[in-house]
Amino acid sequence: QVQLVESGGGLVQTGASLRLSCAASGRTFSRYAMGWFRQAPGKTREFVAAISGAGGSNYLDSVKGRFTISRDNAKNTVYLQMNSLKPEDTAVYYCAAANTYYSGSYRYEYPHWGQGTQVTVSS
Repeated sequence: QVQLVESGGGLVQTGASLRLSCAASGRTFSRYAMGWFRQAPGKTREFVAAISGAGGSNYLDSVKGRFTISRDNAKNTVYLQMNSLKPEDTAVYYCAAANTYYSGSYRYEYPHWGQGTQVTVSS
């Protein structure tokens, strides 16, 4: 059974940085793509970033150049480095795991989800 545990959220000011972590367990981590999604109050959950088993990545346009997804297969952990944070980045951030080596930006590609971590950016 795949388990995902996020950490690293918090309250920061505009322009600050945060690094989210997601520790995975229950299967061979390096074989599967991982993703980050977010959900702001009153909005649908949206794709933020994904990373394949090989390390290739893709991003939501509005976070390109500010956010970086990475993975440490030795630690079974995926990260989301968030720089130059804006109030519109405020959301609950969810880690997600695919059952494939490569994955995209659709929620249905990720059957496994963490509990989420709150990120709040004040203006």
